[in-house]
Amino acid sequence: MINNPKTFGIAILAGILPALVWLWFWLREDEKKTEPRGVLFMCFVIGMISVVFVLPIEQFIQSHVSNSTYQIISWAGAEEIIKYIAVLLIIGRTSLIKEPKDWAIYLITGALGFAALENVLFLVKPLSLDHATVNLLTTQLRFLGSTLLHAVSSGLIGISLGLCFYMNYFAKKIYFIFGILMAITLHSAFNFFIMDSSNNFLKVFGFLWVVTIINILLIEKLRRMSDEYKFRLKKIN
Repeated sequence: MINNPKTFGIAILAGILPALVWLWFWLREDEKKTEPRGVLFMCFVIGMISVVFVLPIEQFIQSHVSNSTYQIISWAGAEEIIKYIAVLLIIGRTSLIKEPKDWAIYLITGALGFAALENVLFLVKPLSLDHATVNLLTTQLRFLGSTLLHAVSSGLIGISLGLCFYMNYFAKKIYFIFGILMAITLHSAFNFFIMDSSNNFLKVFGFLWVVTIINILLIEKLRRMSDEYKFRLKKIN
């Protein structure tokens, strides 16, 4: 436990700041910025709250799944599904999803909220020990990659839902399942890489950046899909 309020404040700042920086980055990519800021804030907060529900699930998995590989995959699955459900509580059954890219923006925002609180909890322990600075400058830098991971993995789900925005119900289910599986696969792969001390963290972080660039390009495709759809409607009318 951390008894020093100043140290605890450092944990909060160091945990939340990277998530806010990434949130700024993703929202900056959203040129039209049609999503209400209040709703984005709610998605960020509920993403943080969802960590509280994930922790007991992961503890249950750890107690009942003996195989370490299955544990890692199950943890990734639990986090991705809970993050999605959390954001769905805010935007589900509303008219907030007005165009394909909205799914990605809201889910990325919620995921960054999740990453923010996860970072704080991750930093609390090393900051409460001696030589905390050394810990943070070595293996404890995992949280930097984790923040980006949560954004791009949830982004994949949002992109999948966006790509099928104008499709039928059956197609939407297929795309959603595909998006979830892709997110869990990416999340699991990151955890496998980061747990292997022989892997260079910069290489793992570089891989995440490649996936991030792919996400950005796909979100741009979602924007074009919306513009093309509106253009076709105008021609018909």
